[in-house]
Amino acid sequence: MGYRVAVVGATGNVGREMLNILEELNFPVEKLHAVASRKSKGIEVSFGDLNVKCESIDSFDFSTVDLVLMSAGGDVSREWSEKIGKAGPIVIDNSSAFRMDPDVPLIVPEVNPDAIKLATKKNIIANPNCSTAQLVVALKPLHDAATIKRAVVSTYQSVSGAGKVGMDELWTQTKAIYGLGDARPKHFPKQIAFNLIPMIGAFRDDGYTEEEAKMWAETHKILDPDIKLTVTCVRVPVFVGHSEAVTVEFERPISPDEAREILREAPGVLVVDKAEADGYVTPIDAAGEFAVFVSRIRKDPTVEHGLNLWVVSDNLRKGAALNAVQIAQLLDETGMIKPAGGYRTLTV
Repeated sequence: MGYRVAVVGATGNVGREMLNILEELNFPVEKLHAVASRKSKGIEVSFGDLNVKCESIDSFDFSTVDLVLMSAGGDVSREWSEKIGKAGPIVIDNSSAFRMDPDVPLIVPEVNPDAIKLATKKNIIANPNCSTAQLVVALKPLHDAATIKRAVVSTYQSVSGAGKVGMDELWTQTKAIYGLGDARPKHFPKQIAFNLIPMIGAFRDDGYTEEEAKMWAETHKILDPDIKLTVTCVRVPVFVGHSEAVTVEFERPISPDEAREILREAPGVLVVDKAEADGYVTPIDAAGEFAVFVSRIRKDPTVEHGLNLWVVSDNLRKGAALNAVQIAQLLDETGMIKPAGGYRTLTV
């Protein structure tokens, strides 16, 4: 027996990736429902060998499913996730709508799997920001070994983090520049082709952006509220894959060789770190992969116990869809949900 699963936002970049990963990881699906806005009703999406027609969120009966993977944006989630949770299924929400809700666990399975116990409060589990997910996967084993005091993070985030419109804008602008066409920005505040933009999300009163604030707030909730963290988020002209330059200061000594050994044994991490011309991972190398890649591990000589790291991951996978499906696997493994037709531990 498998689970009755609904993917909300099935026509978007992350929704389609969720469908792919459910199949790749052989998650036990008995019945798959693709759910989207009314305007996308009837559009077909692929799930394995099947073509599944999208159903409208307005008329879909969520009491008929066990699990909902939600990737339709914050506004849709704020309107629907609590209603869906009250109808019975557990919602794994990819938006920022519930990440800081104290009654909603924010989970990266390699980092804080025990938080799954809190899922029964609202029947909602939050998926973290794509940049946060890869950061905490890399930092967790190092924090366990030597206790992180402070981290400085600069992100290099691909346009796919802004959805299909972001990818379309980079493609359109690149063609326009080569063809002497109109490259004026429509979605991003400045030209993204052959450029970079040190602003993701709106500016706050403190001068930081919403994306930067998300990263430190989420890292504190998932990993440790005592870590001092400062972040600069930058959008770069890369289609898929987020990169991060991370400077970490520890309570105790930790050498680059020790860090490499720790990270090689850590779940979800692959170390590719040779002092050679191609001995590191770039976003193109990470695209389509599950792992969080760590390269350029070296001592930071400006502090007593410091390291510098280069962290890269496919933001549509570990940063979003893969993490959501891994949370679904964790629900299955811990018995928080039961296959359709069997006894379910959650009743509303």
